[in-house]
Amino acid sequence: MRMRVWMCVFVSFFVLPLLAREKTIERFGEGVSVEVEGSQNDVIQAVQEVVADNIIRGSKEYNKDEYIGKADEVESTPLFPKWTDPGSVFYKVREQAIAPWNFKEANDVGTVAVRYVVQPKDDKHSIVRIDAVFVESFRKTVHPSNGSVEVAELKDIQDHVASIQQQRTQAAESLDRRQQELAKQALDQSRNVEASSIALAQQSSQTLEEHVQQLRRQVERLAKTGGATVRSAPFSTASVLKTIPAGSEVVILVDTPYWVGIETTDGQHGWVSRTQLDQLP
Repeated sequence: MRMRVWMCVFVSFFVLPLLAREKTIERFGEGVSVEVEGSQNDVIQAVQEVVADNIIRGSKEYNKDEYIGKADEVESTPLFPKWTDPGSVFYKVREQAIAPWNFKEANDVGTVAVRYVVQPKDDKHSIVRIDAVFVESFRKTVHPSNGSVEVAELKDIQDHVASIQQQRTQAAESLDRRQQELAKQALDQSRNVEASSIALAQQSSQTLEEHVQQLRRQVERLAKTGGATVRSAPFSTASVLKTIPAGSEVVILVDTPYWVGIETTDGQHGWVSRTQLDQLP
């Protein structure tokens, strides 16, 4: 009986700590590869916004930090092997980082590099792969990430994708409401014109032309010198649908302080910065 008790104590003393340590094992250098709900264009736009924000999340240099700042967007980096598989590849690096957290045995000054790969899956889903490493400046020792950077960056990308989709939905709803309002206005205007056709017939052709020009000035604009960029949503990072040359006429469907929803002469709908448009002469 006493021997059994000692055997139980032995198992508890040696085996349980081993099991506890097994649960906290970190897996370094595996990266993150996740299916994201979003078209390839939306996900690429979200990744570009995250790559350009000068921040590397999921790591820091000092206890007081929230993240690693002063990171730069670059076209390539030798810290990763050349990507030869399909997909769009983006990089963000921070040089002269001091022993960043969540990289295995990082204890020197070096460069943190993050690689983002976007691959299409279908019309509504994309695959995003993120890898992060820290390479010492002097010894060139490579320290893999434990996944914290990749997970944090992926979370921000997913937030950006959701924001892009939400803004597109809101813009579409606003455009639909505006088109309905315009249709109603056109119907009311048609009725008013019909009711006052006799009075209008008595007016001179010059007066009628001025009236038409006044109506056109209310709903039409001209692209300024240099042309205008038609985007898919009312913000500067939205994808470009087309560029219209200077002097091109557009019809205003939605009017906001900084952006206007427009329709081009060939029926294209989109958004143009108010600064790129002039009133009719």
